[in-house]
Amino acid sequence: MNICVLDGREIKDREMLHDTLAVSLGFPDWYGRNLDALYDCLTDLQEEIEIYFLYESAVEEHLKNYMQDFIKVVDRAKEENPKIRWNKFD
Repeated sequence: MNICVLDGREIKDREMLHDTLAVSLGFPDWYGRNLDALYDCLTDLQEEIEIYFLYESAVEEHLKNYMQDFIKVVDRAKEENPKIRWNKFD
């Protein structure tokens, strides 16, 4: 099982968010570091993963509307792929 911890106090921009996801979840080199590519990678995962999002409100200050879109993408991917566990703590 892969575990990804996203600490909202440390994520300052979209690139950092996608880089953290790519490294923690072992995404392929072709990962496009955008929301469409994120959805594709999450729904294609064959092993269980857990994503922990800490201090979500802190990263919302930096990413604004992108953060809302990110959460929607992960929620949609989770509906399609039952191997995704998504936990948010603030």
